[in-house]
Amino acid sequence: MTTPEARNVYQRLRTKFGGFRATDKGVAGGSQPFGAFRDPGSMADAFDELTSSMGWAPSLARAELAEHWADIVGDDVAAHALPTGFHEGALEIQCDSSAWATQLRLMKKNLLDALEERFPDAGVSDIVVKAPGAPSWKHGSRSVPGRGPRDTYG
Repeated sequence: MTTPEARNVYQRLRTKFGGFRATDKGVAGGSQPFGAFRDPGSMADAFDELTSSMGWAPSLARAELAEHWADIVGDDVAAHALPTGFHEGALEIQCDSSAWATQLRLMKKNLLDALEERFPDAGVSDIVVKAPGAPSWKHGSRSVPGRGPRDTYG
């Protein structure tokens, strides 16, 4: 079953990028060469219209950012730091040493400018750089304060 919203998107794409117009009785109207809606639209335009109307553009931009990470920061930095997540406008980057984490924190403004220029739809407003550390048992925003489990290792 299709929802009214999906049907509306489909009809809008159909009228914008080609196809026939149904008459009042549900039968296709006569076809005339060089008439309205005869020329097909480009697939790229149809895909852009679909992604923007369904709200997929930010997710696709974030996926493209992760795919092209080495092109943005360079091969040396990409070998030691990888994007691991995106939460409420903040891009999370995991580094393999504290030295690389410090270096990326110093480059934060330059990285934000490069990401905004190349991927404006991704919605990156902040960068959180994480250094390697001990495992954490704190997961999520609602965790119990305290030292965590103490009888795990023996």
